[in-house]
Amino acid sequence: MSQKDPCQKQACEIQKCLQAKYIECKCEDVIRAMRKCCEVHTTQRSVCCSGFVKEQEETIMNM
Repeated sequence: MSQKDPCQKQACEIQKCLQAKYIECKCEDVIRAMRKCCEVHTTQRSVCCSGFVKEQEETIMNM
């Protein structure tokens, strides 16, 4: 049995927020929570965090 993704809850919250409000900037708090979760769980392979990890790597490379 596979383990539950540690940031799945936050990913679902982002989806719910975007579906309800249709505007990304109104969901900044849940997006921030997702980024924090992904930072905490960097050693685990999180499918939910794959886009956030890529974004973070690109930001570091562009500095």
